Amino acid sequence: MTSSLLLQLGIWIRNFSILLYVTEITNNNPIYISLISVAEFAPIFIFSFIGGTFADRWKPKLTMIWCDFLSAISIFVVLLSLLFGSWYSIFFATLVSAILSQFSMPSALKLIKQHIPGEQLQSVMAIFQTLMSIFMVLGPVIGTFVYQKFGIFISIGIMGVMFLLSALVLLALPKDQKEKEKTESRILKEMKDGFMYVMQKPILKSMGIVFAMTGLAVGVIQPLSIFIAIENLGKSKEFLQWLLMASGIGMFLGGGAIFALSKKLSPQILLTIGLLASMISVFIIGFSTSIPITLLFQFFNGFFMPCIQIGVNTLILKNTEESFIGRVNGVLNPMFMGTMVVGMSISGIIKIPLTLSGVYLLSGILFFIGVLLTIPIFKNSVKSVESNV
Repeated sequence: MTSSLLLQLGIWIRNFSILLYVTEITNNNPIYISLISVAEFAPIFIFSFIGGTFADRWKPKLTMIWCDFLSAISIFVVLLSLLFGSWYSIFFATLVSAILSQFSMPSALKLIKQHIPGEQLQSVMAIFQTLMSIFMVLGPVIGTFVYQKFGIFISIGIMGVMFLLSALVLLALPKDQKEKEKTESRILKEMKDGFMYVMQKPILKSMGIVFAMTGLAVGVIQPLSIFIAIENLGKSKEFLQWLLMASGIGMFLGGGAIFALSKKLSPQILLTIGLLASMISVFIIGFSTSIPITLLFQFFNGFFMPCIQIGVNTLILKNTEESFIGRVNGVLNPMFMGTMVVGMSISGIIKIPLTLSGVYLLSGILFFIGVLLTIPIFKNSVKSVESNV
């Protein structure tokens, strides 16, 4: 939890500093702004499966420490590049930490699986989601303040320090458990086994399809949030922090509500509720020119966002053996991230012919298709219960 707190602080300062910096020097160019998101999420698509496979082989504590340490080193290299080179090097800070996170995140899930009883997994996921929600509230304000007060160089430097501190904190984790030697098993075979494992599990296979559709829905609007503030509401780019704060307050309260109800609602119901709420919110936010209405539905969307994240993580952990968690995560994440990166890559381009409202309408339709695609998950969950009985 302490490591996550430090990382969230560094990441939010990075996200807002880079966004405001690039927006400023490119005069609100939507293509450059969308490239920020591509730099952040494209490595997740490319390295997720590879990272998940190695995470199943490596010791999780050691993996997480090295990933944070190497991220810190790369950020300080970028800082030097900014001092002596082109501003384009700023994308590298996001790129490297995104790559390393694909080795670190599956290791964290593996540790949770090792140390937390199955009946408490959904509650634990809700607690971690609450931490994320707190930074959805505070992160935009902190990131904007640090950039406006200290500029891009100190902002990037703080991010490096946060990753370094996270690596030090992780030294306090319990010693890694001894695992069976895997020297005889080849990486390619393990990757293939992970893919086959997902294909043979109907729930996991259905989730992959839902991931792909919702990833595209998120991707086409993710880089364009700043234009809701600038175009629809007629505000400056800094107003984005208040939109994200409204969403963050919703996530914080929603995470608490789900934590209280986590034993009463199945993860597949949580997932469906979250997708429906996203569909409604995206429709209204895309067309609203009223600040109160936009803020209200940013809050509404944030309130139900933990339903998606907690539902997804719980479904994965409950339907996956410990030895396959990294690889399952590595198969499913690219389903979401791949289509999201596609959406991000075209969002700046399609915004011109479709307009901002048109792109948000398209996203809402894609969310609705995602809701329809959750039906097989319910059917497979019923079959799974019946077979267990």
